Amino acid sequence: MADPKGFLNHGREVARTRPVEERVRDWNEVYVPGSLLPIISKQASRCMDCGIPFCHNGCPLGNLIPEWNDYAYREDWAAASERLHATNNFPEFTGRLCPAPCESACVLGINQPPVTIKNVEVSIIDKAWETGDVAPQIPERLSGKTVAVIGSGPAGLAAAQQLTRAGHTVAVYERADRIGGLLRYGIPEFKMEKRHINRRIEQMRAEGTRFRTGIEIGQDIKASDLKKRYDAIVIAAGATTARDLPVPGRELKGIHQAMEYLPLANKVQEGDYVAPPITAEGKHVIVIGGGDTGADCVGTAHRQGAASVTQLEIMPRPNDERNPVSQPWPTFPMLYKVTSAHEEGGERVYSVSTTHFEGDEDGNVQWLHLTEVEFVEGKLTQKPGTERKIPAQLVTLAMGFTGTDRDNGLVDQFGLDLDERGNIARDAEFQTNVPGVFVAGDAGRGQSLIVWAIAEGRSAAQGVDRFLTGGSELHAPIRPTDRSLMV
Repeated sequence: MADPKGFLNHGREVARTRPVEERVRDWNEVYVPGSLLPIISKQASRCMDCGIPFCHNGCPLGNLIPEWNDYAYREDWAAASERLHATNNFPEFTGRLCPAPCESACVLGINQPPVTIKNVEVSIIDKAWETGDVAPQIPERLSGKTVAVIGSGPAGLAAAQQLTRAGHTVAVYERADRIGGLLRYGIPEFKMEKRHINRRIEQMRAEGTRFRTGIEIGQDIKASDLKKRYDAIVIAAGATTARDLPVPGRELKGIHQAMEYLPLANKVQEGDYVAPPITAEGKHVIVIGGGDTGADCVGTAHRQGAASVTQLEIMPRPNDERNPVSQPWPTFPMLYKVTSAHEEGGERVYSVSTTHFEGDEDGNVQWLHLTEVEFVEGKLTQKPGTERKIPAQLVTLAMGFTGTDRDNGLVDQFGLDLDERGNIARDAEFQTNVPGVFVAGDAGRGQSLIVWAIAEGRSAAQGVDRFLTGGSELHAPIRPTDRSLMV
């Protein structure tokens, strides 16, 4: 145990963010560089080393949190890094992007602010990179088996790294021009600078993983040809079919899916554009959808110089604190969150529904018409007399995703079965109805968290390894039916 009295002697402190007026002028991460290390030992000491560490179950990866908290408290960074990597291939991703269900499950959180697990995690991995404790793990021998991984998001990268380390020859296919999936083009630079992805890719290359960009399976390469070339295939193509808003005026110019808007801003940071083809500069921006992707659109619009930013959400405003009846500890509660993007300005409007859009004579969106809604007998119903319109010159739709892409032919060419939710069906080994074809991440689970994606990638890799060799020593944290403490 780190410090038996740590949780009594120290309050919760989190990473400090840079002043709003400074950070909205650039695309660097919002946190003050180096602000965590001076406080992280005390924060790690708040961990109580519980007899039953519910944080383990709150995290789909089964991270050994009390163990690396203890090492962080003692500032034994090498040992902390080893424990961290024992269950997580990419802690610098999760430490920046995960909503931390582990903290919601922290026993200290029953009656005090929980341990700042996420900040300890990111401090350990950043220190590990700084001190050279992150090195390629090259397999001692090759199996002679080949594996194709379709998709280079967190699930695909985790599966590829695990299978490469098991001695298989792995090639990752990505339809975009760079590796990373939504990590690369869906997550804004101010949430995670892409240098973190780049150095992991170099580590994986050194281990033997091969990367093929600009290739879409089902279009550029047929599924049948891929099956002939490889002994096993992992589909980690995500759930990229965005939910649309079929209301009058949807066809107007200036209305875009979030994943049409956000990648272009990231491409500017990659040097592909001087200015993005879709920009919020000088415009009244409406973001429809109150989740994390919507917040990403809000922060991006601020940095592009929007005249105003308004985020709309059809559901009521969440509670500030956990409801002990409907969302009891240690489940992951749906609470009101103020992200760094919301700190930077804009308005958030809850319990409203868009009725239609209005444009100018040139077909450009100018107004969004909405009405307030309320639950009546369990159904969302419009409230009479609450209709109004707000200026809208750029609208981004961030309402979630409905399943994997069906337009590129991948699902049909492989002949894959889908489950009742429209995701690719799989068995207990993450194998589809087609022998040798496996699925991991959002393509099989549906839209979810980055920790679930990495956990699925690791677990699918075990299934592939067992399929190829008859056994496996790879770590598999979950089964396809697992939901952990998420509700």
